[in-house]
Amino acid sequence: MRHRKKGRALGRTQSHRRALLRNLATSLIVHGRIKTTEAKAKELRPFVEKLVTLARRADQHSMRLAGRQVSDDQALRKLFEEIGPANADRPGGYTRVVRLGARRGDGAELAIIEFVET
Repeated sequence: MRHRKKGRALGRTQSHRRALLRNLATSLIVHGRIKTTEAKAKELRPFVEKLVTLARRADQHSMRLAGRQVSDDQALRKLFEEIGPANADRPGGYTRVVRLGARRGDGAELAIIEFVET
């Protein structure tokens, strides 16, 4: 039974899944949009939205909290200098997931995750 089990396992251990989400979040922040599987995009969405909420506060403590998840200094700077202020008056929903269809090789559902405003 899956009572009170949140999120998708994505076929990985907890540490591998955490590293995957951190890397995907960093790529999304740097590039603005990424193409991945639909399951990964749906898992990444709340992870990144929490980071953007921290970036909206733009204080030292929130930068350190976000720095735990985003290890790239360039990405962290972009998050706090561009993405956070651009979404300052938006009450949430900073990203969108657009479905693309099945991948040819293995049939996995693909999606693009991108920021709504940048």
